[in-house]
Amino acid sequence: MLNLQAVHHIAIICADYERSKRFYVDILGLTVLNEVYRAERQSYKLDLALSGQYVIELFSFPDPPRRPSRPEALGLRHLAFTLPDLDTAVAHLAVRGVMTEPIRTDQHTGKRFTFFADPDGLPLELYEA
Repeated sequence: MLNLQAVHHIAIICADYERSKRFYVDILGLTVLNEVYRAERQSYKLDLALSGQYVIELFSFPDPPRRPSRPEALGLRHLAFTLPDLDTAVAHLAVRGVMTEPIRTDQHTGKRFTFFADPDGLPLELYEA
């Protein structure tokens, strides 16, 4: 048995570093832990935290290839965040020009959720606690 304890981080590669940094920090509210430019790779690496916990590494690379997301592609489907008030979150995103799908209810848990996309089309989910 591996004895896994937690998810350490999620790595995301973006096409436009400054645009994605603004999205994850200014719109979603993650906090910057560390930011470094790696000249040899022409790449930024930004460590982001949610509620004080390191969760996302945001990378930039020159001309990364697009990854299919729709129709449902094989592999990682989406990244989901839990929050207490879905309606307030949807309104927060809408004011900032981020469109969400209609709110749905999980038929197994009775909890409400919605999907939206980051600047590169990565599917993100908001799941009401």
